[in-house]
Amino acid sequence: MASTRGTANLTLLVALALGGCSGGIPPTNTGKNESRLAPCPASPNCVSSLASVESQRVEALRYSGDATQAKGRLLNVLRGMEKVHIVRVEEAYIHAEFRSALLGFVDDVEFLFDPPGAIQMRSASRLGYADFGVNRERVAAIRARFAATGEANP
Repeated sequence: MASTRGTANLTLLVALALGGCSGGIPPTNTGKNESRLAPCPASPNCVSSLASVESQRVEALRYSGDATQAKGRLLNVLRGMEKVHIVRVEEAYIHAEFRSALLGFVDDVEFLFDPPGAIQMRSASRLGYADFGVNRERVAAIRARFAATGEANP
């Protein structure tokens, strides 16, 4: 009886911890590592322009002209999106966190400027196994907004 109660208490604690801290622990593998973004894990909750697995692969963002202007465009796109927090901006790197509306789950989205004319992207969920396509949809939305700003501001 005591062991059943202990298991139930442990289960409750884990559920409360996950519910109350749904942002998860920030990953330690963000940032550029030897001029690359971290690889996606084996789980299907990550997409990357550098992924070797086809189901996780997305195309890099393309731009023409100056990388500094492209970075400004990308930052404006990100700032115009909902539930985003820009964590870090470096010369050739941007890290943003997107929080889900319902439970506040956090996805880490990273951009690495890989001149000439390419921005490598990685979007990964911190928790869970599947993301139901959320990271791929987010990357597609960023791509569409980025393209639209390029057309408006050649």
